[in-house]
Amino acid sequence: MTHEEQLRELLAAVQRGDRSVDDALQALRVAGSQQVAAANLGFATVDHDRATRCGFPEVVFCQGKTPADAAAIATEILTRADRVLLTRADDKHHAAVQAAIPHVEYHKRARCLTVTPEGTSLSDLAQAGHVAVVAAGTSDLPIAKEAATTLRIAGNRVSEFSDIGVAGIHRLLERMPEIRTANVVVAVAGMEGALPSVVAGLVDKPVIAVPTSVGYGASFAGLSALLTMLNSCAAGIGVVNIDNGFGAGYLASQINRNATPERSKPQRSTQ
Repeated sequence: MTHEEQLRELLAAVQRGDRSVDDALQALRVAGSQQVAAANLGFATVDHDRATRCGFPEVVFCQGKTPADAAAIATEILTRADRVLLTRADDKHHAAVQAAIPHVEYHKRARCLTVTPEGTSLSDLAQAGHVAVVAAGTSDLPIAKEAATTLRIAGNRVSEFSDIGVAGIHRLLERMPEIRTANVVVAVAGMEGALPSVVAGLVDKPVIAVPTSVGYGASFAGLSALLTMLNSCAAGIGVVNIDNGFGAGYLASQINRNATPERSKPQRSTQ
C-alpha cells in the first residue's frame, strides 16, 4: 500500500467515525518518526522532523562551530520551519548568520540568535501560558536570559525576575504573588544555589533549577550550586546542568505546553 493510500484509508476511517481525530494525529506522528526527514550538509545532518516529534525545530548550538557552519545549518532548518534558535552565539556567528538571513535578531546577553517569520520579531510571536524565570543575582542573568529567549521563541509568555536571591529574601517574597501565577518556574542561581529550594517551598508548580558557574573558588565553577539543588529537601524540583539555560527553557516550555490547551500543537513545519 502506498503512502497516499494509507493516508486515504486513515482519513476515511476518521470520516466514518471508526477513528478519532486525536488517534489519527498520533498515527501520523508515529509514521513520521519512522520516516525521519534529514538533510546531509556534509559536515552536519539537519533533523527536519524534530518539530513533529518534539514540538520545536532543531536548535543550533554554536559553540565549537564555525560561523559559516552555524549559518548554513540555520539556513537549511528554515527551508522546512518558520523559526530557528541558535544558542551560545558570539559576534562572529551573528555576522555570518545575518549575511545569510538578514532579519536575524541577536540577543547578546543571552548569547542567542533568533529567526522568526519574516516581518516579525521575537516580541511579535503569540505567547501562551505563563512561565516565570527567576534569577538570584545580576551575574546569573546571561543564563536566565538564555532560558527566557528559548521560552519566547517556542511561544511561551514569560515573566522575568532578576536580582531577588536569598541574600535579601524580602525581595523574593515581594514578588511571590506574581511568580505563583506561572505554570512552571525556572530558578537560576550560582554561589550556594539556595534559591530554587526556597521558591519550591512557596509554590505549587514545578520548579526547574539551573545552577550557574558564578561564585568564588569554593563554588567550584557551579558544582556547589548543582549539589545544593540536587540535595534540596523541597519537593517538586528538577535540576539541569550547570549554566544550561537553554535546557531549562526547553523543559519549561514542554511543561507549559501541556498545562495550556492552546499550546498543544507543535511549531509549524513546512515539510
